[in-house]
Amino acid sequence: MRRIGTNLFIFLVATFSLTNLSNMITQEIDVQGHRGCRGLYPENTVPGFLHALDLGVHTLEMDVVTSKDGQVIVSHDPYFHHEITLDPDGHEISASDQESYNIFQMTLQEVQSYDVGMKPHPRFPGQRKVRVGKPTLSEVFEAVERYLSGRDQPPVQYSIEIKRKPERDGKMHAEVNEFVDLVYDVIQSRGLVDRCLIQSFDIETLQILHHRYPDIRLVYLVENLDPFDENMEALGFTPEVYSPDFSLLTTELLNEVHDSGMLLVPWTVNGFEDIEKCLALGIDGIISDYPDRVFKLLESDR
Repeated sequence: MRRIGTNLFIFLVATFSLTNLSNMITQEIDVQGHRGCRGLYPENTVPGFLHALDLGVHTLEMDVVTSKDGQVIVSHDPYFHHEITLDPDGHEISASDQESYNIFQMTLQEVQSYDVGMKPHPRFPGQRKVRVGKPTLSEVFEAVERYLSGRDQPPVQYSIEIKRKPERDGKMHAEVNEFVDLVYDVIQSRGLVDRCLIQSFDIETLQILHHRYPDIRLVYLVENLDPFDENMEALGFTPEVYSPDFSLLTTELLNEVHDSGMLLVPWTVNGFEDIEKCLALGIDGIISDYPDRVFKLLESDR
């Protein structure tokens, strides 16, 4: 997910005592590991997802794009990002050249010849380094379900973001209708419709999903500054979850979302103070690169 530069992260928490956080949390918080647990392991990789399970996350958050041969690839970008990638020869990719490494123009075999786990991440210096490639969505499902099999741990949910931009249709990812079908088909083939949510910033993607696959839960990702009612009018239906950048959170927004029958799950909340403020506001879930920090705060206030 992206971030916006804004000073709108102003909470009406003056009446709250953050030292009594446990008194304000009246329901279980859905702790979601952003791209697995990006602060701790390489993003959108099987090792990262499995470590997030060890931490106890309720939902694995991830992103998907498509390859030349119609595979659904777990990746935040439709190209190999310079911050995380080493090419098949072990060389770095430059920021100016990264979009030429277009996943939609590669087969799955070509995609998985790149390493996305060994390069030190400039923004996440504590991230453990693992030699690993980008998995398919099906491979993630298989690895996670196998890992959970026989463990004393409840089933995990999957929140899957379709990374679609209209101007990239047929160029950097499949055309929107095909993109939606490819993702849903993988979910359905694994029998995981009831444990998956599909999220997107793209309104058309959500509208197609709502019309074509009403059995899948949807998440409306928001980073714009438009009023809540205008955003909902543009979408044209009520999804299960409203998911704004955490800097947009206010008590008013929380009330509007809940009054509309949706859950409020902000992204991407990493600092201890920000996590604490979000929890105090009464949100339904929280998406973080550091789910371990969320659990630490939740445990300390019980």
